[in-house]
Amino acid sequence: MKFRHLTDDPIDMGRLLDETRRDSDGALALFAGAVRNHHEGRSVESIFYEAYREMAEKELARIVEELKSEHSEVSLTVIHRLGLLRVGEISIAIVATSSHRAEAFEVCREAIERIKRSVPIWKKERSPDGETWVGWQGENRS
Repeated sequence: MKFRHLTDDPIDMGRLLDETRRDSDGALALFAGAVRNHHEGRSVESIFYEAYREMAEKELARIVEELKSEHSEVSLTVIHRLGLLRVGEISIAIVATSSHRAEAFEVCREAIERIKRSVPIWKKERSPDGETWVGWQGENRS
């Protein structure tokens, strides 16, 4: 089965670490983005993530392959959840592993920055005052 970078299911962090880690890796860097309870001074109860799936999947795969090419010693896995997420739930997980920590940290950070800039994923925030489309993640970097 082909790996998918998008999921409608909760993200299993342990499984991602197991699938990414190699015996040669001494460093495992993990970035997890979670739904927070506020945004720009407003209370947030939940977020609904929506994507142009085919395009988002291709762009996520391109970013992963590009980073692997630029950092040949790094193993990298990225998964983004779509649908309705409540406060505290994980929306994105990035695992970068390598022999040493510096490269794993660097690739993990670069992955989230590239994803936020170019992957067509939109989010709608639900607050006590109603719902607001925040826009494409790349349009709002908080």
